[in-house]
Amino acid sequence: MAPPAPHRWRRTPWPPRPLTVGDVHHGPPGPSPLETYTMAPPAPHRWRRTPWPPRPLTVGDVHHGPPGPSPLETYTMAPPAPHRWRRTPWPPRPLTVGDVHHGPPGPSPLETYTMAPPAPHRWRRTPWPPRPLTVGDVHHGPPGPSPLETYTMAPPAPHRWRRTPWPPRPLTVGDVHHGPPGPSPLETYTMAPPAPHRWRRTPSPARPGPVPAPARAARMGSGAVTALGGAGLPVPSTRGLTVPLRRACNRGVKLWASAFGGEIKSIAAKYSGSQLLQKKYKEYEKDVAIEEIDGLQLVKKLAKNMEEMFHKKSEAVRRLVEAAEDAYLKHEFDADLQYEYFNAVLINERDEEGNYLELGKEFILVPNDHFNNLPVNISLSDVQVPTNMYNKDPAIVNGVYWSESLNKVFVDNFDRDPSLIWQYFGSAKGFFRQYPGIKWEPDENGVIAFDCRNRKWYIQAATSPKDVVILVDVSGSMKGLRLTIAKQTVSSILDTLGDDDFFNIIAYNEELHYVEPCLNGTLVQADRANKEHFREHLDKLFAKGIGMLDIALNEAFNMLNEFNHTGQGSICSQAIMLITDGAVDTYDTIFAKYNWPDRKVRIFTYLIGREAAFADNLKWMACANKGFFTQISTLADVQENVMEYLHVLSRPKVIDQEHDVVWTEAYIDSTLPQAQKLADDQGLVLMTTVAMPVFSKQNETRSKGILLGVVGTDVPVKELLKTIPKYKLGIHGYAFAITNNGYILTHPELRPLYEEGKKRRKPNYSSVDLSEVEWEDRDDVLRNAMVNRKTGKFSMEVKKTVDKGKRVLVMTNDYYYTDIKGTPFSLGVALSRGHGKYFFRGNVTVEEGLHDLEHPDVSLADEWSYCNTDLHPEHRQMTQLEAIKRYLTGKEPLLQCDKELIQEVLFDAVVSAPIEAYWTSLALNKSENSDKGVEVAFLGTRTGLSRINLFVGPEQLTNQDFLTAEDKENIFNADHFPLWYRRAAEQIPGSFVYSIPFSTETANKSNVVTASTAIQLLDDRKSPVVAAVGIQMKLEFFQRKFWTASRQCASLDGRCAISCDDETINCYLIDNNGFILVSEDYQQTGYFFGEVEGAVMNKLLTMGSFKRITLYDYQAMCRTNKESSDSAHSLLDPYNAFFAAVKWIMTELVLFLVEFNLCSWWHSDLTAKAQRLKQTLEPCDTEYPAFVSERTIKETTGNIACDDCFKSFVIQQIPSSNLFMVVVDNECFCDSIPPITMAPIEIRYILLFTNWSQRDSRCKY
Repeated sequence: MAPPAPHRWRRTPWPPRPLTVGDVHHGPPGPSPLETYTMAPPAPHRWRRTPWPPRPLTVGDVHHGPPGPSPLETYTMAPPAPHRWRRTPWPPRPLTVGDVHHGPPGPSPLETYTMAPPAPHRWRRTPWPPRPLTVGDVHHGPPGPSPLETYTMAPPAPHRWRRTPWPPRPLTVGDVHHGPPGPSPLETYTMAPPAPHRWRRTPSPARPGPVPAPARAARMGSGAVTALGGAGLPVPSTRGLTVPLRRACNRGVKLWASAFGGEIKSIAAKYSGSQLLQKKYKEYEKDVAIEEIDGLQLVKKLAKNMEEMFHKKSEAVRRLVEAAEDAYLKHEFDADLQYEYFNAVLINERDEEGNYLELGKEFILVPNDHFNNLPVNISLSDVQVPTNMYNKDPAIVNGVYWSESLNKVFVDNFDRDPSLIWQYFGSAKGFFRQYPGIKWEPDENGVIAFDCRNRKWYIQAATSPKDVVILVDVSGSMKGLRLTIAKQTVSSILDTLGDDDFFNIIAYNEELHYVEPCLNGTLVQADRANKEHFREHLDKLFAKGIGMLDIALNEAFNMLNEFNHTGQGSICSQAIMLITDGAVDTYDTIFAKYNWPDRKVRIFTYLIGREAAFADNLKWMACANKGFFTQISTLADVQENVMEYLHVLSRPKVIDQEHDVVWTEAYIDSTLPQAQKLADDQGLVLMTTVAMPVFSKQNETRSKGILLGVVGTDVPVKELLKTIPKYKLGIHGYAFAITNNGYILTHPELRPLYEEGKKRRKPNYSSVDLSEVEWEDRDDVLRNAMVNRKTGKFSMEVKKTVDKGKRVLVMTNDYYYTDIKGTPFSLGVALSRGHGKYFFRGNVTVEEGLHDLEHPDVSLADEWSYCNTDLHPEHRQMTQLEAIKRYLTGKEPLLQCDKELIQEVLFDAVVSAPIEAYWTSLALNKSENSDKGVEVAFLGTRTGLSRINLFVGPEQLTNQDFLTAEDKENIFNADHFPLWYRRAAEQIPGSFVYSIPFSTETANKSNVVTASTAIQLLDDRKSPVVAAVGIQMKLEFFQRKFWTASRQCASLDGRCAISCDDETINCYLIDNNGFILVSEDYQQTGYFFGEVEGAVMNKLLTMGSFKRITLYDYQAMCRTNKESSDSAHSLLDPYNAFFAAVKWIMTELVLFLVEFNLCSWWHSDLTAKAQRLKQTLEPCDTEYPAFVSERTIKETTGNIACDDCFKSFVIQQIPSSNLFMVVVDNECFCDSIPPITMAPIEIRYILLFTNWSQRDSRCKY
């Protein structure tokens, strides 16, 4: 080949005429033809032949021809064996695409074709029929008027070649181009990896001169050429297109694409009013000031705002602590106290005679909008008592009595800060006082499982972070019920551990057995994933052998000591939990060695069973090491006895009066009645809790360190989002916050719920790490900086998914971060580069703005905080638009509003006002939109202002949910702009982005198409995207426009050579992410193109027209088949365990039989696993692809080698859009090439046996 000019190959007799660059000369036919090849620039070359070989050859030798005026010749051996030699001129240059090398002549000439890199290949030719095939053979078709030749390539891999007309697509390694003689189009042989490949070609005529196209086609016999877009390709077909028809098809596809693009853009621009709005903003261009956002200053300001908000909540809690401690100080315990309090379960309940039940007096409940319209009493609190506790226990009655004084403080706090929601006091005795009062409903078993002492806010406030080693006796004496109680005890202890704690579990008999062997000798963080992992392994414990407690104690002390020295643990306090049915010794020598005299490690002993023979030893061990002893005889005793250790660990804080403010990670407390009632209507609420411990101040008990309980209040995460000015973060920008453990408090990518019938909590929703949503930060630079509470900046390229994860936007984000003082949280802000880094200020008068805000089609983002309407009860019923109007007119001086945001809202209202009259004129013109194909026009600005116009009646809308509160992705939310706004912002200015909305169903059955375009203030990248406009039209209307355009042709007689109606081709319209908008098969609408035309999509990826982007989802839910087990449920649910334990009451009198005989029979009902598989959803990590088109590709033709044919296609971009028209040959089926899907693949982890010592290490498998 000799680029760049069009090239042809010619044959002349030997000797040739004087050579010129680009000529190729072939010797005359004969038994020993001589051939001369002239090579492409940089300089003309000649090849001369010398006797073969010049001397005996060895592998790798290079031989030069005799000296003389002619260029030297080089013979290079071509390993591996068998070896052939190929010849190049001396000195040789590196091979380039198109080089062809021939071996020396002979009576049976052999030809060697050397391909361009990556590796040289050889072909050999033998007469037909060939001998038995070996690698490297070249086979020719039998002689005839139109012989076909097949070239089979040598290793390393078989390749296949296909033919296209000149000019070819951009050359790639391995392309070789041959031009037939005459004026007919040149032919290209193009390599098509990775499938097995062959070469087919028609030989050039023996005589020079042009050959007419019909004669050339005739010579090819049944192998007619089917062409799409000029793609010349021999296909074994009874039908084919002549050269003129190929050209007609090429012109036709361009014509169709151009006609459809012009038509649909005209419709979109006309009905959206995009040109009018762009013009209006241009008129104000000189009056606005564009500012670059200072990310660091912004994040510091936001952190300051959040700090003030958090401080108000913590001050409310502090007032509750002071009131509670003062009330207890004045109270004297009365064992005979009779006090009628409002029991949250019994209030408003009557007996059969109509009388109120005891503790169930009348309690007025009124729906309150601030509490999500739940019926509450904002004057009083009520009290919940756990089911397993007695309502009139003297300790509970006395606690309820003195805590009544908190009612005044509850009400006062709510008056001071009307944004407060639930306030409460959780007593160490077990009762729970909640404000405002609300009725609690038991479950179907009559049980309320809620115990405030098990909640994270209680545990974190009551104790300091701790390192815990749990020792479980699995000797032979622990068989039966004792082992079941021991497992339940371990599970209950795990419930009391939080994210700031570290633990491990060791089972012992005569040997040590780590419950998780891969965590041998270290502690792990007590997050939910690790605790659940250990719980699963508890079922594998079984009792046998002799208990050697001394070995276990030595291991536990050594582990705690080593872990403490790493600096990775809690550092505050350490404990060993011993669960056994007895100890034969006090093991004072071990304690003297490791723990005395400082006694830094507390020992808590749990005696399992009713025997008291070894109780003294266990009591001594606990008391001698500042711990606590308790005996657990039944499953019902487990929870209450486990709680006792918390009081002991809280003593240092009580004695020192350390009222530390504790903030929990984000969580959903579905056990509370308000959460249960909201779940069906609005979904569960994500919140954080601020809590503080309450201590006894009485002098006689102060030295003992008595914990009275914990007070707290909830802060919904949506309250944090209200402090964030979304309009300053840009279209793709967002704010996020994490805890000191790296867990997400708020982030747009956090998905705590999943759909299955109704929304449910994901099991690990509260421990989603920042690195799992910002996964592009492979080195955790951003996460570690924020966990360490630093202030700074970080940048990286990110891949953000939109539209239910089906599409991806690739951009570069700048991250700014700092800590929030007084809390364990850090705040981050992400700003996308380009238009996301700029903000502009417009200025209009209040009168102008108010006038244009009065238009009925204007609305504002409900979740944005233009004015704070939560501060005063009379403002809570106002919409944000109403609040702005009353604020600007001075009717509500107490309203607190964002003046800067309101000023920009007024500016957008004025600039966008003319579009309302424009839309109205279109709607009134009956001749326009007569078929009602366009249904809705909409507009959104960067201030959250929206305008909507309906061209049809509301009842006629195809998509009733569009732009409503149910359609979360297409409206302004607290954490993101509408989907159509975000996608339009990344499109080329002036063009429209079209898409079919995805439904949550398995099959996408959408019947509408959305089109939108961005409005920029300036014509450069620094211009902020000030607004986006668009329309929604019927899918049927959109598709009809496409089919009409595809029937157009440019012929003078009006007879089209080819159209999408032909059965030989399939026509598709796809978007820039590969989803089908139009197909001849309507059922394929909305599907990914690769699922329908896998071979074509694979070729588009190979050619670079589309790009595959690999994405990861670390919050996915995967369906798994698990063996169903009734025992697991009863083990982990203390109340089910409680009811199951009732069976044992009948056998308590014959304990000896129960332990060894009857127990085995009875207990089998409790622990037998049902041997059946059950399909469940479980958290998992997945990898899945997304696809994006290459913007520089306007049109592409391609050919695909299938089993026994070649499939050709043309892809043409639709002008001013994100769409592509794809025309595919329908006569060749590529069943051997599988479809390309977007289905996620679960990531499996290998279990690593190593010494884990990282703060949040976890075993993944």
